[in-house]
Amino acid sequence: MTNKTIIALLITTLGLGAAGGWWFGSHRSMQTEASNNTAGKPLYWYDPMKPDAHFDAPGKSPFMDMELVPKYADEAGGPTSGVRIDPALMQNTGIKLATVEEGLLQDGLAAAGSVLFNDRDIAIVQARTAGIVERVYARAAGDVIAAGSPLADVRVPEWLAAQNEYLALRSDPQLAAAAKARLSQLGMSSSQIAHLEQTGSPSAVITIASPRGGMVAELLVREGMTVTAGQTLARINGLASVWVEAEVPEAQAAAVQIGTPVQATFAAWPNAPLAGKVTALLPEINRDTRTVRVRIELPNKNGQLRPGMYARVAFSATASKPVLLVPSEAVIATGKRNVVIVADGKGSFRPAEVQLGREHDGKIEIVAGLTKGEQVVASGQFLIDSEASLKGVLARMTAKTTASPPTKAMAAIEHQGVGVVKAVAGDQITLAHEPIPSLGWPAMTMAFGLTNPALSKGLKPGDKVRFSLVEQDGNQVIQTISRQNGMEEKP
Repeated sequence: MTNKTIIALLITTLGLGAAGGWWFGSHRSMQTEASNNTAGKPLYWYDPMKPDAHFDAPGKSPFMDMELVPKYADEAGGPTSGVRIDPALMQNTGIKLATVEEGLLQDGLAAAGSVLFNDRDIAIVQARTAGIVERVYARAAGDVIAAGSPLADVRVPEWLAAQNEYLALRSDPQLAAAAKARLSQLGMSSSQIAHLEQTGSPSAVITIASPRGGMVAELLVREGMTVTAGQTLARINGLASVWVEAEVPEAQAAAVQIGTPVQATFAAWPNAPLAGKVTALLPEINRDTRTVRVRIELPNKNGQLRPGMYARVAFSATASKPVLLVPSEAVIATGKRNVVIVADGKGSFRPAEVQLGREHDGKIEIVAGLTKGEQVVASGQFLIDSEASLKGVLARMTAKTTASPPTKAMAAIEHQGVGVVKAVAGDQITLAHEPIPSLGWPAMTMAFGLTNPALSKGLKPGDKVRFSLVEQDGNQVIQTISRQNGMEEKP
């Protein structure tokens, strides 16, 4: 075989290889293009101004002068379909995700309280019989006294006669017993009668003493005054124990029960909390603060707790059964419902309505709406919410979950526009308007209804006008319109 023959064969082989490679590449390219065309085939075409009307082919809208817009499969979705955020944008805007986890939510809570007197530990000192106050001991309201401390000396003439009668009859056991009973009925204590029996010397002056230790809350007796039977002379508040009344928010009142242990901390002794327990839940809620008053009893052995002191009360926490938990900041409260933004892990997000339970230490219980292991947006919801609002995701979700009519505030939103009159016919006017950014409309020619047919009076084709639109029965209608020559708006 000559050199020329070999060269010819090589050229032929290379040519066939190049042709085969070109054919194979073209065939693969055609397959890929066909696959892309199939995946990207529009589901239907629609007019953005009338999105509920669907068309099988592209073309001009029958409603207004604009091209129909295709709707693709990856754009279609139900009421809870989501939005897609570019990963780089997510990183730059600080979107953070949190996993729905199962854990224990502690019921413990803390509340502020103040120290009060124990109203069950009060003694009222009264006069048993009429008399005259001869002496008042050096006492004043606010003094702390011990049990048995003298308060006042009172002369009781009736007691003197009864004591003499008893001494005269004590030789006769039967008569003495009757006379002794009379002394008790007149208000003499057993110790005073025993003193009379031992000394045999009657006394018309009796010393009235405090029946218990505590603070003198009231001292209503003065030297020289006349007292009557049953008249209050003093009121003594005991200090052996005190109350702490705390204000617990209405929403957390279920976590507190009678007998619940508590730890009370005071500013004077921050490192020495005192243990107590809940003794009462007052039945009336504070109407101003929407709180429940909780009464706690604390021992006060050394008298260090003084009414009016501020206390920080921590109610003992009790473990509950495992529940689903998410960060509290992941929940968006709209006033009518609670929503979280759920991530699918592929850059897409969707809103999900949830039912909430208890909240503690930055975690909130999810009763319904999520499952364990799902991821929710914990921060940066504003970006997702803005993107969802542009695509109408949250609006469609709202439309599904509630059938309430639009509010007056929604119906009153106005959109401003500028255009040229093309035709005027009765209660309709056709305008070639410039873009309306607030509605996301491009420039187009379309017919509008009028809220009042008199609005079109005096307008003719070719007039340049400024107008405002409001939503009415699902359509944008003209509420005000005026020429661009400074004329006043038509009413």
